[in-house]
Amino acid sequence: MFKIVRRQEMSGGTVILNEIEAPLIAKKAHPGQFVILKANEDGERIPLTMADTDPKKGTITIIYMVVGKSTALFRDLQVGDVYQDVIGPLGKATHLEKVGKVICVGGGTGVAVLHPITRGLKEIGNDVTCIIGARNKDLLILEDEMKKASHDLRVCTDDGSYGHHGFVTQVMKDVLDAGDVKLVVAIGPVPMMKAVSKITKDYNVPTMVSLNPIMVDGTGMCGGCRVSVGGKTQFACVDGPEFDGHKVDFDELMLRLQAYCEDEKMCHNEFCMLEESWHK
Repeated sequence: MFKIVRRQEMSGGTVILNEIEAPLIAKKAHPGQFVILKANEDGERIPLTMADTDPKKGTITIIYMVVGKSTALFRDLQVGDVYQDVIGPLGKATHLEKVGKVICVGGGTGVAVLHPITRGLKEIGNDVTCIIGARNKDLLILEDEMKKASHDLRVCTDDGSYGHHGFVTQVMKDVLDAGDVKLVVAIGPVPMMKAVSKITKDYNVPTMVSLNPIMVDGTGMCGGCRVSVGGKTQFACVDGPEFDGHKVDFDELMLRLQAYCEDEKMCHNEFCMLEESWHK
């Protein structure tokens, strides 16, 4: 059993932070790796990339958006409650090295995944500019944490309610135009990662993306996370989740992501209706 020691609601309750007691995982985990969580005996196994780890406290932190039945079940867990299973660390750790000027771009809950990577790149001596974005101010997460993890934080909102009015790609182009960028790391919605990779390819700047959104069982057994990278089939959970953004077939990836959207929405609605009946 893995106890929740801290819980925080973000984005109006649609995004949840859980800090979980998992000392062995916290001791071994590195930026970019993920865990598989299961709420109870009948729950589904969900892979989530860790937003933070604290080896001294023996805790890991996950941040997730409530989109389906399983994440709705996670949302009901409070401080003191437990996850039946937490397995990890899984996936390949981020390759961190000192290269010089780096841009880290995050969107939505992808900012949570980007956080430890950004901090790691700064700690080893890189000059890190971080650009985070969301549809509006209320949906932004981890602004203070990302400010500490980088040298220069720039915030964007699609509706202009906070920070730069526009997309993260527009701000990124300004930084690229200033020159001498050695690496871009982009984590967030797949369309955002696709757009970032398309732009950086024109600038000939190496770009790393995280394909954690497509992972299903997290072990390579189900094959649901198949993705074409450089014309070869890769599995996001065991070969990644991080890949060269210039080699990823994003169009194929987006089609695969849409495969279970209707089933996910239906299960979520049925679960919410069942919850309502419990409280009557």
